Amino acid sequence: MANVVRAALVQATWTGDTASMVAKHEEHAREAARQGAKVIGFQEVFNAPYFCQVQEPEHYGWAEPVPDGPTVTRMRELARETGMVIVVPVFEVEQSGFYFNTAAVIDADGTYLGKYRKHHIPQVKGFWEKYYFKPGNLGWPVFDTAVGKVGVYICYDRHFPEGWRQLGLNGAQLVYNPSATSRGLSAYLWQLEQPAAAVANEYFIAAINRVGQEEYGDNDFYGTSYFVDPRGQFVGETASDKTEELIVRDLDFDLIEEVRQQWAFYRDRRPDAYEGLVQP
Repeated sequence: MANVVRAALVQATWTGDTASMVAKHEEHAREAARQGAKVIGFQEVFNAPYFCQVQEPEHYGWAEPVPDGPTVTRMRELARETGMVIVVPVFEVEQSGFYFNTAAVIDADGTYLGKYRKHHIPQVKGFWEKYYFKPGNLGWPVFDTAVGKVGVYICYDRHFPEGWRQLGLNGAQLVYNPSATSRGLSAYLWQLEQPAAAVANEYFIAAINRVGQEEYGDNDFYGTSYFVDPRGQFVGETASDKTEELIVRDLDFDLIEEVRQQWAFYRDRRPDAYEGLVQP
């Protein structure tokens, strides 16, 4: 019997406040569960606007603890209700002055499994993230969930191949890549980088982007979220570039082993020759 995982992702428009944003995602999750999904992921800092278009101290107010803050606590209840694994990207405050761009991973029974903190922090026009976030310091964890081994890589991280590879070496079968990327900046890379990473590392990737324009800047988030398989092929159609959408797809995890035997990229790695890659 094929090892098929029904997986979901949500690309959403900003509602104007956290309460309604969280409620909307809860309804998307319930609908995904009705369609048989067993794992779902949301977009970068899903319960807030993309406030990094500006540099203002008021936006530290979106941050909350992980896992004991209100959003992750509520998502743990949702996981128990729906029986789904949930990837929950939020703005995390660890202690005063320590802020991270984080994704919590919750198992299907509501157990908090851990978190990933975004490693690569941009500081360019419209994406002033160094004002808010410290670089991640928890490595590249892969979580042993009810659906298999799930990892996370967040937005700007996707431009750096090293983390994709480490997630593969750590055993990832599915990597969620929650993002907030705009039409004018890198749209032509969106359907290039994640399929290439899926091929190079031979696992599935869920690429999630926000959609629409928000109140703090001119960024036009273009959606087109998708799942891509270890051969670099889209699993079904990509989402709309203009409207909110829930995507549910069947991922055949047996394809991972098939591709790894056929292409053998992990066999032919040369870590003994890569020392220069980690020199500053």
